[in-house]
Amino acid sequence: MTPEKKVKNAVVALLKKHNAYCFYPVAGGFGSAGIPDIVACYMGRFFAIECKAGKGKTTALQDRNIAQIKDAGGFAIVVNEENLIEVQEILDYITKEENERWDQ
Repeated sequence: MTPEKKVKNAVVALLKKHNAYCFYPVAGGFGSAGIPDIVACYMGRFFAIECKAGKGKTTALQDRNIAQIKDAGGFAIVVNEENLIEVQEILDYITKEENERWDQ
């Protein structure tokens, strides 16, 4: 298993633990290039995660897609083995935001 695949597996495991909907978009062929590796929805909030191994860098096309997702109000991050905690932080933020919304 490649180091990047290990990162993807760790992200998906965390998302599944929280019952988030997620999938791997098709790249190439009929898919669109530059889409983040994992697209997810949790408590009605859209987010996308680009997975890299080590010091892997995003491409210009990936950067554009990430910026478009953020501009549209979604969450989009790049994670590797070092910062997987950011996925948990997004899930925690969304949970807190939704709980506060319903407590009003």
